Amino acid sequence: METTTAKYAHYLRVSTDKQGIDGYGIDAQRLAISKYVPGAEFIEVESGKRKDRPELLKALAYCKKNSAVLIVAKLDRLARNVAFVSMLMESKVEFICADMPAATPLTIHIMAAMAEHEASMISVRTKAGLAAAKVRGVKLGKSMDTTKATKGHDTQSDIANRNAVKVRATIDGLVAAGLSLRKIAAQLNTMGVTTPRKAQWTAQAVKNALARG
Repeated sequence: METTTAKYAHYLRVSTDKQGIDGYGIDAQRLAISKYVPGAEFIEVESGKRKDRPELLKALAYCKKNSAVLIVAKLDRLARNVAFVSMLMESKVEFICADMPAATPLTIHIMAAMAEHEASMISVRTKAGLAAAKVRGVKLGKSMDTTKATKGHDTQSDIANRNAVKVRATIDGLVAAGLSLRKIAAQLNTMGVTTPRKAQWTAQAVKNALARG
């Protein structure tokens, strides 16, 4: 946080420690708010669904003390929970979302409600898709790790082929749940499933897996 008093407080948030260390996402957020004058900077590293954000509380306190405006790059980085947005509004701190600076408090409240609804629907569809895959006998989760040996004398190729079938079935289940390629990749990474090359999933990697049939 800058030590000089400013009329703006910049609130930046990343969802993982790795993102915080590497700066992934931070530069994009800084660019989004670069149109505004420099301000004190507060960086949060945590989940968008959590409400206990110490850096945001510090930013709000700073704004109240210095009559400053809170600026965030995107609404979904501030909160995906409509109750949390309500709490922010009740703090009486003026805030601006850089991606929609002309938005009114009502607009922001509606956007937050839509984000919360989308997150809820994704969760429901994901569970339904995975449940359908499980009914088909697919074992989901970290057990797909191809580094783990199985009993007997299976070759690495046999193990890899079986795991590929399991991963594909899981992907098919997520596709059936209506998830986008990006969200499928995120779900696979959350489950601890890696690509055949032991890498994190991306939308392109999911697309390639589907193309292989």
